Amino acid sequence: MPKLLLQPPPSHHHLYLLLLLLPFYICSTEAAGANGSQKFKEAPQFYNSPNCLLLSSNNMCSQEAVHVAMTLDFPYLRGTMAAILSILQHSSCPENLHFHFISSPSSTSLHATITSSFPSLRSQIYTFHTSSISGLISTSIRSALDSPLNYARNYLANLLPPCIKKVIYLDSDVILVDDISVLAATPLGKTAVLAAPEYCNANFTSYFTPTLWSNPSLSLIFEGRNACYFNTGVMVIDLERWRKGDYTKKIVEWMELQKRIRIYVLGSLPPFLLVFAGNIAPVDHRWNQHGLGGDNFQGLCRDLHPGPVSLLHWSGKGKPWARLDANQPCPLDALWAPYDLLQTPFTLES
Repeated sequence: MPKLLLQPPPSHHHLYLLLLLLPFYICSTEAAGANGSQKFKEAPQFYNSPNCLLLSSNNMCSQEAVHVAMTLDFPYLRGTMAAILSILQHSSCPENLHFHFISSPSSTSLHATITSSFPSLRSQIYTFHTSSISGLISTSIRSALDSPLNYARNYLANLLPPCIKKVIYLDSDVILVDDISVLAATPLGKTAVLAAPEYCNANFTSYFTPTLWSNPSLSLIFEGRNACYFNTGVMVIDLERWRKGDYTKKIVEWMELQKRIRIYVLGSLPPFLLVFAGNIAPVDHRWNQHGLGGDNFQGLCRDLHPGPVSLLHWSGKGKPWARLDANQPCPLDALWAPYDLLQTPFTLES
């Protein structure tokens, strides 16, 4: 399947054209009520290309399947729906994808919304009892980062069936414009537990407090590791190695220490950095063009990083659906809008 490559930020002329088109994608705020009142259209049906392996319809444990894990909740439901559509649309073997949705007990009903828009989707819903983690969460710079469901990625190895050996974890504010099987095929080498794009030019020390860096017994955790920042919104995880190394316990131990002495900021990310930074398999940056939601305070508009694009990630405060509804979109939100399945009072003819 040919790859869709997005070029570096378009010229001002192209941005002007995108802005002219945006009103056609803006959705009615009346249709986007809270707590599940949103109604979504049924997505098109997508079929495997002729060279795809034929999987048994009831074999969730097939190692030929591509397994994708995402969280499912009311505030990000619209983003999740768009992400699923983009994954299916750009997959050469969409019928071989299996989605695993992690939800709190109060949100499991959203799985019916997913299956209504994607009736042929192979998917499973798992209940994450957030009470087990809520006592370990430390406040961060943005309240959305403190949601217990943000920590569900720590427990994927426990939640998913033991027969599943590898999974791609994705945040709900992403859009894929490339075949996810390419990401799934990322080699993890002989020892790596997970793979993700690394950003070694980021200020790694800023994710931790002076308390950690001034304590030799703590800061030594990074000795001998070329520790770099990586974004946990896009990860390929070897669940077998995770289970064998009991990495959930290792992450929880850092969270328990954080409750006693504050050693980091920014929610669920730093424990992953403490455990894995410097010991992960590399992934090309095209698979996480992150930061499109701006910073964690204002959510200002940002451009794409130079180079090709396989995945766009609206990490940060600003989410494309919210900005479109407010009629205050950023130029790049026009790349998210075509995947929006929210049912609107009007239908555009092609």
